[in-house]
Amino acid sequence: MYAPERQQEILRLARDGGRVDVLSLAEAFQVTAETIRRDLKALDRAGLVRRVHGGAIPAGRLDFEPDLAERESTAADEKDRIARAALAELPAEGSVVLDAGSTVARLAAALPLESELTVVTHSLPTAARLADHPGIQLHLIGGRVRHRTRAAVDAWALRAYAEIRADVVFLAANGFSAEAGLTTPDLAEAAVKRAAVAAARRVVLLADSGKHGQEHFARFGDLDDVDLLITDTGLAPEDAAAIEAAGTEVIRA
Repeated sequence: MYAPERQQEILRLARDGGRVDVLSLAEAFQVTAETIRRDLKALDRAGLVRRVHGGAIPAGRLDFEPDLAERESTAADEKDRIARAALAELPAEGSVVLDAGSTVARLAAALPLESELTVVTHSLPTAARLADHPGIQLHLIGGRVRHRTRAAVDAWALRAYAEIRADVVFLAANGFSAEAGLTTPDLAEAAVKRAAVAAARRVVLLADSGKHGQEHFARFGDLDDVDLLITDTGLAPEDAAAIEAAGTEVIRA
């Protein structure tokens, strides 16, 4: 099968199923994952699909949002490396905000037992991981819980974040770029993320390289709102340099 024929079939599968993933396509077409990534890149450039974690969705589906299980399993090794690198950014006996996100939840799980921190989060999975930590003073932000992400949103959460000033927020995003800024599919989650950023003196974005260049429906900030981006080595050196030139430090773990 020639590349244009394969790409046409990939586009049909994406439109029929709402999304396609690299590994399944590679197996179906008996080609390498790198070949499929090139196909998806070509379709993305043509404006026919939009690349997301591990695959692609049809163009126009900016509201697409993977569920919690899919987030946890996508780019797992990269997320583990990012979480380990983020440990160095924790304050000594200070206060942190942990956003809702699978990479941030990995950071929570990696906190050493000797850590003594005040932690604020609106993420139920993150709070569950820290509930029994002996050195953590845990504050759980309330509100309406979104089933898809297990994150509290709406007025209660916004009011609570308006009342605190933490040392650092570890932020998550579904997409980031210099042009589109920080984006996520849901407006309510975007509002809480914006409030969490305002509640901290320092902003550290934890995002794997697959999110670079992605744009989603709800925008909650500019990339230059971020003091430090911790990502993986999949982010090209030239892209990292461009982000740093705009004022955000980059660590490629």
